[in-house]
Amino acid sequence: MIDANLNRLKEGIRVVEDIVRYRDNNKDLSSKLKQLRHKAKIKETLELLKERDSVNDVLRTTIKSELNRTDISAIILANFKRAQESARVLEELYKLHNAEYSENFKQIRYELYTLEKTILVGNK
Repeated sequence: MIDANLNRLKEGIRVVEDIVRYRDNNKDLSSKLKQLRHKAKIKETLELLKERDSVNDVLRTTIKSELNRTDISAIILANFKRAQESARVLEELYKLHNAEYSENFKQIRYELYTLEKTILVGNK
């Protein structure tokens, strides 16, 4: 679960980061997203890789709702939600073993909430 959610968190941030970088040419926001993506890490990455089994993942197949994106804002929103949900899972799981990691993922989640509002509706 940790490996999958860590990957999902970083992937979701990266999608938004690339849109803000290449479509919007916004250095400030893309830099914030990049820094946040780099903050989403743990020391035990190699240990996680040893247990990865993406071939046998029971939810590997794409579901129809994942193919329904009406515009670029829908892609941004879906990826923010994906990243926020993953950060929450990591926050909860690490409460059992590493309070520092748990707090890190909580901070990432709240920063994602702020960036989501800024990018999708502005600073209103």
